[in-house]
Amino acid sequence: MLPNLDPAVCYRALETRDRRFDGHFFTGVRTTGIFCRPVCPATTPKLVNCTFYRSAAAAQQAGYRPCLRCRPELSPQLWPMTGGADIIPRALRLIGAGALDEISVAELAAQLGVSDRYLRRRFAETLGTSPAQVAKTRRLLFAKQLISETTLTMTEIAIAAGFKSIRSFNYAIQQTYGCAPTQLRRHRQSPQPSAPITLKLSFSLPYDWPAIAAFLAARATPGLTSVTAQRYCRSIELEGHQGWVAVSPVPGEPYLQVQIGFPKIKLLSKIIDRLRSLFDLNTHSAAIEQHLRQDPLFQQQFQPGVRIPGAWDAFELAVRAIVGQQVSVTAANTLFARLVAHYGEPLATPQAPPALTYVFPKPEILAAADLTELGMTGPRANAISVLAQTLVDHPHFFSQLTTLDNAVSTLCQLPGIGPWTAHYIAMRALQDPDAFPPGDVALLRGMAALGEPVSQTQLLDRADNWRPWRAYAAMHLWAASSQPQIAVTDLEILKMEALSA
Repeated sequence: MLPNLDPAVCYRALETRDRRFDGHFFTGVRTTGIFCRPVCPATTPKLVNCTFYRSAAAAQQAGYRPCLRCRPELSPQLWPMTGGADIIPRALRLIGAGALDEISVAELAAQLGVSDRYLRRRFAETLGTSPAQVAKTRRLLFAKQLISETTLTMTEIAIAAGFKSIRSFNYAIQQTYGCAPTQLRRHRQSPQPSAPITLKLSFSLPYDWPAIAAFLAARATPGLTSVTAQRYCRSIELEGHQGWVAVSPVPGEPYLQVQIGFPKIKLLSKIIDRLRSLFDLNTHSAAIEQHLRQDPLFQQQFQPGVRIPGAWDAFELAVRAIVGQQVSVTAANTLFARLVAHYGEPLATPQAPPALTYVFPKPEILAAADLTELGMTGPRANAISVLAQTLVDHPHFFSQLTTLDNAVSTLCQLPGIGPWTAHYIAMRALQDPDAFPPGDVALLRGMAALGEPVSQTQLLDRADNWRPWRAYAAMHLWAASSQPQIAVTDLEILKMEALSA
C-alpha cells in the first residue's frame, strides 16, 4: 500500500484522516517541525508544507519531532509488504525485540546472513532510513508510551526502553520533545511495584478478534493458557523469570489492551514484541486481502481482518504440533495438558490469573524425559526428545531458520517432522506469510466448501496465485471448511505426512 508515497494520495488520506492508512506513512510538517500520523486530529496543513515518510524513523531522522496529539508511538507497526523471503521483516522483528540495544548493525546483519552494506541498503530502499535509526526511534517511542500509559519510574522506563543509562534517556527526550521526561507525564499516580503494567498494542484495521480468539481457545492448554471470547491469558517465562500476560480487545478502537505481570522490567520490550507476533499485529491486512480477492474463489466467502495466530514460543508450538499429529485437536489438548502438568514448572507469580498454574517445560527437561509414560507413541515421543535436545545444543535454532525453504528443509531433517508439520511450524511459530501445509485435508475441504473441489496437486498449483500470502489464504480455507480448523483425524494426518514426504 502506497509503495511510492505519492504526495497527492498521501495528502488525500491525510485530509480524510482515513484509519486504513495509519502506519503506512507519516507526515512531516515544515511549519511546525512535527511529524504526525494520517489520523492526527490537528488542523490539516497545506500540501506545500508536507513531506511524507515511510516510517517514523525516517521522519525523525529528517529532524521532525513526534506529535503529542496523535502520538506516533501508537501507530500500527506495519512491516513492509515484501513477502516472507525478504530480510526486512526478520530484521525488524529482531530490532523490535531489542537486538540493537545489545549488538551492532554489522552483528545483526551477520545473524541475518547478509552483509552490513546490503542490510543498510535494503533499509534505505524500504523504510527510507537506517537500522540504527529504526532502533533509536523504537526506543524513544516506546519510552514515550511507557511515560504516557504507566506509572513506572523514569529509571524503570529508561531500562525497559533499552537506553544504556538514565542520562542518555533524559537527553534523548529533551532533544526530541524539548522538555524533561516528567513533563510529558500528565498523570501523577504513585508507582505501584506489584501492579501489572497495562499498555496498548496497536494494529491496522480490519482485525478479526473473534476469529483469532476462537482459534486460540480451541487449542488452550489448562494451566498454561486461558482463553475466552474477550480475554486471552497465559503464563510466560523469559531468561529464567516467570510471569503472565492478559490480552483483550477494546471495542471500537484499533488496539488491544495488554496486562503484563513480570518481574524483569528490562525484558518488557521482548514481551511486547512476542505478543505482537502472537496476535499478528504487524500485518497490512487490507493489502493482503486486496491481493487474495483477485482470485474469484475468495470473492464468494471472505471474512475481513483474518490474521495468523502466532506463538508465544517457537519450541512450545513445535512440540504442540508434534503432539497433535496423531490425534484430533481435542485429544491433542488433553495430551499436551498432561505433558505440561507433568513436566512444567509451577507458576509462582503474584496476581497471576487463577487459571494459570504452570509454565511450559524447558527443552532440557523434555530432552531427558520419557514421554511414553504419558501415553504418547514411541515415534512422537522420540521426535519431541530430539527436537528438545536440538534446542539444548543450539538455543538459537529457530531464529536461524531464515527462509521458508530453509525452515522446511531443516525441520524435515528431524525425526517425526514432515512437510505438513514443518509448514505449520513456519506458519505459526516463524510467522512466514507464505507457509502452506501441503496435503492438508482441511484445506481440501475448504476448497470444496467454496465450490471448487480439487486434488492436492491442483491445490498447490492454485496456491501459486496467492503467493506470497498463502498462509492467509490457508486461514480463509480452514474457516470455509465445515470441520474445525485443522481438526483432522490421526489417519488423515498420517496420510498428509506420507503424501508430502
